[in-house]
This record gives sequence, structure tokens and C-alpha cells, in this order.
Amino acid sequence: MSIRKSMNGRPSGTDGSDFSYRMVVDSRYKKVARGRSRISAVIFTQAIIQFVAALVQFQTTPKGVTIDKLSLSPAAVSFISLLVGEIGRKRNRVNLLKLYLFGSSVATLISVVCLLKSQKSFEIIKDFSRWEVSRLEVLKIAFVVLGFLTQIYAITATTTLIHNMAPPKRTS
Repeated sequence: MSIRKSMNGRPSGTDGSDFSYRMVVDSRYKKVARGRSRISAVIFTQAIIQFVAALVQFQTTPKGVTIDKLSLSPAAVSFISLLVGEIGRKRNRVNLLKLYLFGSSVATLISVVCLLKSQKSFEIIKDFSRWEVSRLEVLKIAFVVLGFLTQIYAITATTTLIHNMAPPKRTS
């Protein structure tokens, strides 16, 4: 292995004419590396959003009332899909990333449906003057909207990553 000199920028023992034999990293691999780091940030953001949204859900439920199973299911589905997505990201598994996309999209849709089904949240959305009355409901709405926007970004970033991870098509 040759030692690089910082003054001339090339290995010692060569005149620089061997540049055509050196390996170059394909741009697709660079895109995959950028996509994996982007997905890592998205998964972390989604985990924080889902955790805080679950805390807000428990805070907005009155004492003595059981929590609706439908309103708890987005958190459970989302956490499972985030774990699957993290494993797929680390191991470069396209099928696990597709499963992550499906699971997190379903969790986001269920949380939007639960928000629209909630009478209290629906009244706050219709009448902006009631936002001061129930701050926890406003937080709940904000986290659902934030989760929806994050999911849109996750879909585009994961789709791009999956596309870049696929081997290039060979022309015959």
C-alpha cells in the first residue's frame, strides 16, 4: 500500500498515469448512502412524533373512561413499522422498507380517521375560536398533521431509496 504525500496529492511511486485503472464509486451507491441517512432521520422523527402523540392521547382521555382501541392502534402499528423500517434501512432490505412504508402509511391514515371521528377535535377544526379552550386537543391535531406531513416525506424518501437500491437494468 502506498503512502500519500500531502504536497502532490498522489501516491508515491506513480507518475499519475494510472488514473484510468483506479476504482470510482458509482453515483448510485452515493445516493443509497444519502438515502439511508435521510431515512434514519425520518424514522427518528416519526418515532418522536408517535411517542408524543401517544402521550397526548393518554392525557386527553378523561379518567375512568377506557381508551378506544382504534385510537391506540396507530401508535402500535407505527412503532412496529418503524422497527421494521430501521432493520430494512440497516440491512438494505427492499421488502422490509416496503413493509415499513405500508405500515406507517396505514398508521397515519388510521390516526387521521380517528381525528376526524373525534367530535371534540372536529369542533375545534371547524371553529378556530375554541383553540384556546382545549390546548391538548390542539396538540393532538397538530401532531396528526405533523405526522401526516412527515409520512408524505417518508414516502418520497423511501421510494427514492428503494429505486436507487435496485440493481441497474441491463440492456440486451
